[in-house]
Amino acid sequence: MGQPEHGIETRGRDVLTWMWRRARGRLPKPPQQPIRGVSPDIEYLHENRTEPAFTWIGHASALLQVGGANLLFDPVFSRTASPFRYAGPRRHQPPGLSPSQLPPIDAVLLTHNHYDHLDRASVRMLARQAGGAPRYIVPRGTEAWFARNLPRVRGVLPHIEALDWHASVTLEAQGITVHYLPVQHWSNRTGFDRNKSLWGSFAIVHPSFRFWFSGDLGYSHAPREIGERHGPFDAAAIAIGAYEPRWFMRQQHVNPEEAVQVMLDVRAAHAIGIHWGTFALTDEPLDQPPRDLAAAVARRGLPPEQFVVIKHGETRRLYREARAHPQP
Repeated sequence: MGQPEHGIETRGRDVLTWMWRRARGRLPKPPQQPIRGVSPDIEYLHENRTEPAFTWIGHASALLQVGGANLLFDPVFSRTASPFRYAGPRRHQPPGLSPSQLPPIDAVLLTHNHYDHLDRASVRMLARQAGGAPRYIVPRGTEAWFARNLPRVRGVLPHIEALDWHASVTLEAQGITVHYLPVQHWSNRTGFDRNKSLWGSFAIVHPSFRFWFSGDLGYSHAPREIGERHGPFDAAAIAIGAYEPRWFMRQQHVNPEEAVQVMLDVRAAHAIGIHWGTFALTDEPLDQPPRDLAAAVARRGLPPEQFVVIKHGETRRLYREARAHPQP
């Protein structure tokens, strides 16, 4: 297992080998079944003030509502996960929520600076939302990027809070504490700033509800430490996609089997699979992760409803469950 405090180092030769094999095999293969979203429940999202709820926008973009706060993770609404508008990984599915359908966002939470998680057009658009810009809670090392790229609204730069690992901020009006926690991954934006900024996950702690958002991660001791320090969690959103081939991806992305172990490690009563079905970043078909997840859950003898996938645009109402959790 790797150490989360040390960013993954990938040899250029391995990258070229993977790209050559990917091209030769014409990977990824197309989905076996169509991936279809659902129409979001806009009325509920705008009226909900009390019930914990999670809405999947696509890939790692998601809306968490808890304690009256609207928290938006890793917003990417652009058509490519790339610095270029018409080049790079193209979006297979439209966003489950369009920017105009979002409720007023209180805080944008960024896990790390890869292009499929940090999108310039999206974070700039959110700064101009009606009623004022949200807070931006970002990893240490990305604050200068945000200061350069966010627009000033009525001459004022939106509030940017850069966190070190194990640091936290409080949304006082809603009684929510946001903890930024290390996992095993890496950062890179330009090719010259590899691991110059942090990468991580978020624990969202409210007096009546606890939630963990994994971001991207390879399997390590980090989830177990997070569970011991901040768990148990009522629910978690855990990445399940972008994992093939394992010889190349295993350090940076868990596969569904490992994602189930992550759920158990962080002591989450329930989990929702994210980071799949939107951008074709790796070799597995876009619809493969849910099938592999269902098989992994069954092999563990867990109830299928304990770790689920939802559709783009779907909202899962996260009623508070008992804190008891299955042991690994």
